[in-house]
Amino acid sequence: MNRQRIYNPLVDSDYELEVLEEIETTYHLLVWNDDVNTFDWVIDTLVEICGHTKEQAEQCALLIHYKGKYAVKKDSYEKLKPQCDAINDRLINATIEVVA
Repeated sequence: MNRQRIYNPLVDSDYELEVLEEIETTYHLLVWNDDVNTFDWVIDTLVEICGHTKEQAEQCALLIHYKGKYAVKKDSYEKLKPQCDAINDRLINATIEVVA
C-alpha cells in the first residue's frame, strides 16, 4: 500500500513555521474641506507639516475640495498624531482613521 504522509503540527518538527508576532496597524491622516480656508493656506500647511512637495500639496488640496476629504498621508498613529494636531492648530479640520 502506498500511504501519503499528512502533516501534523503537533508531532512533526521537520517543518519551519513563520509566526507573525505583531500586526502594525496603519492609519490615514484625513484633511476635510471647508468654506473658510484658502487653497494657498491648505497647500502651505501640507508642505510645511506633512513634507509634501508643492505639486503634491496642490493635488491634495484639489482632491480635498472636490471629494470633501482626502487622505493626505498614511503611516502609524504615533507619526500622524503630531501632524494632525499641527494641522488642526492652523484651524484646518484633520482627523486620523484606521486603514480598512
